[in-house]
Amino acid sequence: MRLVPISQCRPGMKLAKKIFSQEGLVLLGENVELSSRLITRLAESGIQYVYVADPRTQDVILPEVISDETLRFALKEIRTNFRSMMNRPAQRKGVTYPYIAQPFKEMMNLIIDDLSSHHDAMIMLMDMGIVDHYLFQHSLNVCIYTTMLGMAHGYTRDELMMLGMGALLHDIGKTQIAVDVLKKPGSLTKDEFEQMKQHAEIGYRLLKDEPNVPLVVAHCAYQHHERLDGSGYPRGIRGNEIHDFAKWIGLVDSYDAMTTNRVYRSPMLPHHAVELLYAGTGTLYEQHMVQQFRDKVAIYPLGITVMLHTGEKGIVVDLNSSYPHRPIVRVLYNEAGEELRSPYETDLSKQLNTMIVNVNDEQCDVPAAVSL
Repeated sequence: MRLVPISQCRPGMKLAKKIFSQEGLVLLGENVELSSRLITRLAESGIQYVYVADPRTQDVILPEVISDETLRFALKEIRTNFRSMMNRPAQRKGVTYPYIAQPFKEMMNLIIDDLSSHHDAMIMLMDMGIVDHYLFQHSLNVCIYTTMLGMAHGYTRDELMMLGMGALLHDIGKTQIAVDVLKKPGSLTKDEFEQMKQHAEIGYRLLKDEPNVPLVVAHCAYQHHERLDGSGYPRGIRGNEIHDFAKWIGLVDSYDAMTTNRVYRSPMLPHHAVELLYAGTGTLYEQHMVQQFRDKVAIYPLGITVMLHTGEKGIVVDLNSSYPHRPIVRVLYNEAGEELRSPYETDLSKQLNTMIVNVNDEQCDVPAAVSL
């Protein structure tokens, strides 16, 4: 299989990976042939990339670190509970909703069990193949990525439960933000941005008295936009005043915001996003956390098309866990753009003078700034 931007999909291509609906059900199965209408519908639903079948890369198999059953359950529970929160009046003092904790704890147990079977798995883009509300998918992405990082860091299962719950519910306050602000396609006004920033404190208030939800989970919602140098919000706390769980979640939240399709901009590719995280090392994010993240994220996802500095073009067919920025590339086209009769593979961790200069026909430069 290979990973293709929806803008480059053509009628006749066949899906190599399922597309899920917002209810967690299979919307389009493997081997479904894409038509112009289907491609348009997927694009309108926010799908930016799909995996398609390709005989030249049929041996490329995407590791399923989360089972379909867990994914379906997670999507259903997040959607049901978050929508329920959206439809409630604002939280009043003394009013709690005790049913939030149980389904999410069950979900976290399933996620931890699935990830425990894939200790060496790399963080791959998660938003491909799911048609859903941005907030719901983002919450699941951040939960899975952060839990993987927590495992690599060596947290116990109890700690992973709290970290994962904090990641899952970090944006729960956005359920109380006006939809026209949450989904605004353009830049927010100053007043709208101030309203959006309130989600951190709202999330804390929603969770702090919630039965069976540890208080640290509420603090993850409260602190995930705080930064080391005090430039974050809502309180502008800094350094060790910020809980480590919130620091991990803040890092992953930024990455997923950059690499996920938003109503106001297209997604960034992983290598761009990681470079921007590095730019914030020591001021916004802890250096050891950024390094741990770099070592776990698939900067060039399996199946993605890359161009080498030689002008040759190929597909990423395998990852080097020790050098995630130096994948194994199957070269399919020569420097003149002619298809090779005999493709060959080059391991960039061993060919250090070979550089990736282009990904999916985009130059590998780093944007100066991004709106989060």
